[in-house]
Amino acid sequence: MGRDTHYDDVGQGYLAKRQLRTGRAGWVLLAGLGVSYVISGDYSGWNSGLAQGGWGGLLLATACMALMYTCMVFGLAEMASAMPVAGAGYGFARRALGPLGGFATGTAILIEYTIAPAAIVVFIGGYVESLGLFGLTNSWPVYLACYVVFVGVHLYGVGEALRLMFVITAVAVVGLGVFVVGMLPTVEWSKLFDIAPTDALGASPFLPFGVAGVLAAFVYGIWFFLAVEGVPLAAEEARDPSKDMPRGIVAAMLVLLVFAAFILVVAPGGAGSKALMTSDNPLVHALRTAYGGNPVIADVVNYIGLAGLVASFFSIIYGYSRQLFALSRAGYLPRSLSLTGRRKTPYLALLIPATIGFALAAITQNGAKLINIAVFGAAVSYVLLMVSHIVLRVREPNLPRPYRTPGGIVTTSIALVLACAAVVATFLVDIAAAGITAGILVAALAYFWFYSRHRLVAQAPEEEFEAIRRAEAELGDPA
Repeated sequence: MGRDTHYDDVGQGYLAKRQLRTGRAGWVLLAGLGVSYVISGDYSGWNSGLAQGGWGGLLLATACMALMYTCMVFGLAEMASAMPVAGAGYGFARRALGPLGGFATGTAILIEYTIAPAAIVVFIGGYVESLGLFGLTNSWPVYLACYVVFVGVHLYGVGEALRLMFVITAVAVVGLGVFVVGMLPTVEWSKLFDIAPTDALGASPFLPFGVAGVLAAFVYGIWFFLAVEGVPLAAEEARDPSKDMPRGIVAAMLVLLVFAAFILVVAPGGAGSKALMTSDNPLVHALRTAYGGNPVIADVVNYIGLAGLVASFFSIIYGYSRQLFALSRAGYLPRSLSLTGRRKTPYLALLIPATIGFALAAITQNGAKLINIAVFGAAVSYVLLMVSHIVLRVREPNLPRPYRTPGGIVTTSIALVLACAAVVATFLVDIAAAGITAGILVAALAYFWFYSRHRLVAQAPEEEFEAIRRAEAELGDPA
């Protein structure tokens, strides 16, 4: 840690006003949370990768991102079992990379988790309009209603929120099952390759946009898995985090891998890749194209798809509140943001990002742009998280680890390389979104460097390791 970093003595009552309700989530609820974070990506967004790389390019990109997330999840499971704190990614990087690295990681995650719900609520508004519900011609009332209702549930209590999330996610999973069963009879191999090859380098029926299209499609392959890394944010509210956290996040990842494989084959295989590459509602579009007209199953999936979007919106609100809570509790961000109410929920950490998200959704009404900003934040955090795992394995081999990553640092090194490629891909697809996110990160780091690093809180759980290290140094212990 830098010599200019300073800890304030905040008094014994500080943490008493910043307590989460513990023991509310077992591994099944945690797995449901992981699936809930991501499931909207199965219903929309991924298909834009067809316009970047064709089916073959999106297939290769999704395979790379599936490998990256799987390797990363194993690394996160290890770190979460060893350091079960609400700060999760920030806490892991704080221990490995110091305050600056920890804050940079936490900020990148916070950007992802604040912006993603704003993007998803735009998609929810689009679904409501397309279904002709409530006679709306402008979606901002839908945005407002979603934030008010679902933030309200989170304010009421984490146990109730997680259980409701689980139910909504189960409905969305049923919808995916209905879609897959309905589409399987219509799948034809030739439909996957109906995008004409361009004159790009390496172009072919398999890669119609050439080799570069594979990298450009990374951003959309991510959509099948984006935000599953948020499961460790529930560590302080889990029943037995050292056991439940690895089981929950690994189980969620296995479910998501199955979903990605089926959706990627049956949707374009039944409707054709060309038909889906610009669709805002690809599963419903696929059913209508494959069967002609508007079959009943398309309406069923359309309504259930709304539940999938709501599930991710609802769960990511939980994620941003816990990340903001942890950064604030430790003094990296204004401390008032980590105050918890009578029901042990961080009310300001729920309300302020919700206000920002609603404003962004209402002003831009551009879900694609917002999600690209979120993806860049996510990719940056993945790089820092995998570096953290490697550093901790090398520097602290004796750290108690109830769960150990299969393959050790080889596994997380694979994820690190692919995460770096994902960062590059975001610039290829949307340089404006990447630039906006980079600017936010730079501004946040300036706040840390000039202000908050002089006012950190030693009593915060994520900072306790540093306090121990300093005490040992004062006693002359070289360890």
